[in-house]
Amino acid sequence: MSTEADLKRLSAGTLEWIVENLDYFDPFGADAGIPGLGRAKAALELALLCHCWSRQDGQDARLDKANALLRAVWQHPGFPGLLTAEPEAAAVYRLVGAALAPHGVDPWTGLAPPAAEDLAPDGRLPYQRLELRFYADKAGVRHTIEPYEDLIKANVLVTLPAAPAGQPPEPPVTVPRAYALTHSASYLSDFGRTAPGLTPDALTAAAGLLDRQLAYCVRHDWWDLAAELVTARHCLGGTPLDTATGAAAVRCLARAQLPSGALPGRTAADRDDVSGPLFFAKAYHTTLVTALMTVLVGVS
Repeated sequence: MSTEADLKRLSAGTLEWIVENLDYFDPFGADAGIPGLGRAKAALELALLCHCWSRQDGQDARLDKANALLRAVWQHPGFPGLLTAEPEAAAVYRLVGAALAPHGVDPWTGLAPPAAEDLAPDGRLPYQRLELRFYADKAGVRHTIEPYEDLIKANVLVTLPAAPAGQPPEPPVTVPRAYALTHSASYLSDFGRTAPGLTPDALTAAAGLLDRQLAYCVRHDWWDLAAELVTARHCLGGTPLDTATGAAAVRCLARAQLPSGALPGRTAADRDDVSGPLFFAKAYHTTLVTALMTVLVGVS
């Protein structure tokens, strides 16, 4: 099967599974057994998918259904309490909730915007400051975080990619750093809408590191990182599906996809083919980031 055919099947299946399981994304649904902030995380991830999906041309009934659920969640009187359930993370999640609020919903219902001192950059890693600035700017909240030009210079996309002397390590970077790389590419480019701001040399080096990490993830069936790395290469201005590594990643994800459309876990090592709430908790993130990847590369 061609890369294009695999990608279309991935897109159709993941998006359909998400829409068929919208009840599980509702933190106030009957099966919401997770306490506090954890109950809101699936809805926030769904909101990010819909934020990017809404940029596509044309109407999509699946997107309309997802947005309808998100409007109901964001307007629920208990939602602000979920976002602020963990005091040390409250400012960030208030920003994310406001930045990703569905169209027509007041993003600050039941909450006040965080003050600048709540978003102080002190003690935060450059990647974390980039995340904070991305959501603060999108939510229209004042802050004292340094300009993007300075954040780029200190970002992992610039500081990590230099290949070590001799044989590159396996994996090229640690798992936490891999996630920092993929998220940084998304934030710096607003998920592919703008240029990421790296110099040509830095861009080439970052793309090389992402490709090496992607090849590792494909070899070891690390599905969620494979999808995020393809997205990151797209966000850096590349055409990852035209590369051997990108095509291999799509084949890897297509092999893992269940008949239901879901991806059954983050990796082959923790796959789970059962159904119900426990399966949803294990499968939704990888299924959602795979759907996001297909939306961003233009097949939905």
